[in-house]
Amino acid sequence: MSELERLKEALQAEPAAPRPAAREAAIAASLAAYDANVAAYRQGTSFVDRLRNAARAAIELLTGRRHMRMSTALAGGASLAVLMLAVMTAANLQTIENFARRPAPLNLEGNEASLPLRQEPASTSPAASAISPAASVTPPTAEDAEEAAKVAASQPQLDLREVLRARPAPPRVGEMVASVDAAGATASTPAFDASQMASMAEPAPPAGYHDQGRDRFETIETNPLKVTAEEPVSTFSIDVDTSSYSFMRAALQNGALPPDDSVRVEELVNYFPYDYPGPDSADTPFKASVTVMPTPWNTGTKLVNIGIKGFDIAAAERPRTNLVFLIDTSGSMAEPNKLPLLINSMKLLVGELQPDDTVAIVTYAGSAGTVLEPTKASETAKIEAALENLGAGGSTAGAEGIRQAYQLAERNFDKKGVNRVILATDGDFNVGITSVDELEGFVERERESGIFLSVLGFGRGNYNDELMQALAQNGNGAAAYIDTLSEARKVLVEESTSTLFPIAKDVKIQVEFNPATVSEYRLIGYETRLLNREDFNNDKVDAGEIGSGHTVTAIYEITPAGSDAQLVDGLRYRQNNAPAADTEDKSGEYGFLKIRYKLPEEDTSRLITTPISTADEVVARGGGTVAREARFAASVAAFGQLLRGGRYTGDFSYDDVIALANANKGEDAFGYRAEFVNLVRLAKSAASMEQLQRQ
Repeated sequence: MSELERLKEALQAEPAAPRPAAREAAIAASLAAYDANVAAYRQGTSFVDRLRNAARAAIELLTGRRHMRMSTALAGGASLAVLMLAVMTAANLQTIENFARRPAPLNLEGNEASLPLRQEPASTSPAASAISPAASVTPPTAEDAEEAAKVAASQPQLDLREVLRARPAPPRVGEMVASVDAAGATASTPAFDASQMASMAEPAPPAGYHDQGRDRFETIETNPLKVTAEEPVSTFSIDVDTSSYSFMRAALQNGALPPDDSVRVEELVNYFPYDYPGPDSADTPFKASVTVMPTPWNTGTKLVNIGIKGFDIAAAERPRTNLVFLIDTSGSMAEPNKLPLLINSMKLLVGELQPDDTVAIVTYAGSAGTVLEPTKASETAKIEAALENLGAGGSTAGAEGIRQAYQLAERNFDKKGVNRVILATDGDFNVGITSVDELEGFVERERESGIFLSVLGFGRGNYNDELMQALAQNGNGAAAYIDTLSEARKVLVEESTSTLFPIAKDVKIQVEFNPATVSEYRLIGYETRLLNREDFNNDKVDAGEIGSGHTVTAIYEITPAGSDAQLVDGLRYRQNNAPAADTEDKSGEYGFLKIRYKLPEEDTSRLITTPISTADEVVARGGGTVAREARFAASVAAFGQLLRGGRYTGDFSYDDVIALANANKGEDAFGYRAEFVNLVRLAKSAASMEQLQRQ
């Protein structure tokens, strides 16, 4: 008989039944390998690739197209069949196990959520490579069989049938391959959008992971002293942001001083509400109060405190709101103080809305998508369900998210209401448009449509404050930093009217100091809000907004003419930097205050003016409520300057700040001022830099 005829006869013969002992040994060994490697396998390639590989491997085996080493395989006999069965079993169990872990995307009223899916980094585990369609199978030898028997004897005896019954039945092989190849999904799972593949590029950080030292802030140079005779006019945009204060608090509570550039003194001062008198009617949206008092840290100078109080809209008169929550669900948000805190914060805000207000939700990671179409605030359960189903994972296509959020707000635009996008993120934009200038330009153009942008920042270690400030300032909105749920309640519940309902926009302040009475001056804070002198009367130049009932404080330190505290020497040819004689008749004035603003629905500005005179002066103690509020604001300003190095504060110390704040705390219904005093105490013992935490 020829070799070919013997091979033909062998192929036609019935294969010998496997020996029971060998079969059980191989099964036990494969299950033990599965249990040992399942954790490592979860770190393998993407879900779609694993499913495709397993399905193709199964088809190739069933159709006989894989590695037809027939003569050797027949010589191996039943042992090869048993081992191949074990490999297929392990592969199916691993695929099903991973398959069952995948969360189903949220789907409300037919709108499929564009939620990022968890992606695991690559692995080279033996279990993962065992199901590769390119893997070759070497027939076992007699020594292999003996080794399998030894392994089986040392492992707990498991019933394979019970293991299989405990897991869902696998989909049919034909359906698996057809669906995976066609759409990247299986018949037993929701459709997988190919655009979501980008979101799988950046895995969620492992449990306990925390970024450090990657926070980004705009470089700030402290405002210098100005000589009044040379530069008598100071112009800036108001600032109602408070993010710098919250970030400072988070740093101090972690035992370290905040970075210098993260400290914006005006935001520390404006974190607190002040008991300034407000306007009598909405016809004049705010009122200015001026107080002149001795400087606590410099005996030869005075402080000019300018306090603005906005008109407080009654609840019954509030306009309808059209809100779009733009939520960052990228991998960098997978920390307890980021996405989980964000979700709870948004729930607090929803609870403050009127039943007829609408809420929509757009999320972004590697790609952006609408999770919730505009929904009445009365449907609280539906909105909260959409929030609770959010998960973090993927890169950060923030620009695309902003674009889609504005489109959604425009589709639901209310001409008589408030239309606002609320961006909640750590600011780590790394996909699409990432340039601050480009994003600024986009938001600036969109604000002309009447849609404002507010920004809520979350997390430390990788917080992009510079981008958040740029977006808020150019979007006619405010920026707040949420480090605790208590801060979320302050911003979104207790101050919800000032957060959501603007009463004036493009508010600018200009002060002309009188050289006859003021030789030098400096603006404390507002370094990132300075404007050119000519910008004050230019209605095309953007500035800050004031919300309902909001207060804004600005502080100048001035050096009276002839004071020994003067830092700049007088000119040789102009005694003591003296001005021209035409200012002598204004000797009772320190300066002249001008405030320019626009009503929210108008494009032409209006003007308010008032002199800053000696009649506004108060002594170090007393002077009534407004003077007390001005002195507390001065304590906060002193603290902010000390955090930035104390260039102009002399020997004034943290203990002096505590004494000044305690003496002027006044009514403190929410405990904000008491908390401030505790933060000053923390600063006394805080480290210069946060200690690196090794993971």
